[in-house]
Amino acid sequence: MNVLVVVLNHEEHVRILLERFPEIDVRGATVISSTGMGQLLAADVPIFSTLSKLLSGASDRVENYTVFSVIRTDETLEKAIALVHEVVGDMKAPDSGILFVVPVVRIEGLAAPLSAEGVEPTGEQRS
Repeated sequence: MNVLVVVLNHEEHVRILLERFPEIDVRGATVISSTGMGQLLAADVPIFSTLSKLLSGASDRVENYTVFSVIRTDETLEKAIALVHEVVGDMKAPDSGILFVVPVVRIEGLAAPLSAEGVEPTGEQRS
């Protein structure tokens, strides 16, 4: 089990991901408005803002969107990452966002998957 974290720079990408997640058995995600370090520093040091835009091609956006979701299986995780790439494009491109995965050691309260075979209502795996 893992947490997929995607920090996106465009709201329309977030909306598309959230609409399409159920297609790949991702039933829930949390979205937090977030601000990157460069955006905060740019507010205090205007020259940083100008240099940052010139070097990275970044826009004047004010916030990012951090999406995170607990994903049960490696198969679903790979589908979710593929979906992010399909929606966002090349994550290496300037002003696109970042994606990372964190292993989950323990979880409580997670809803059962849409394909709930072998899963108790508590979300725990049955042997």
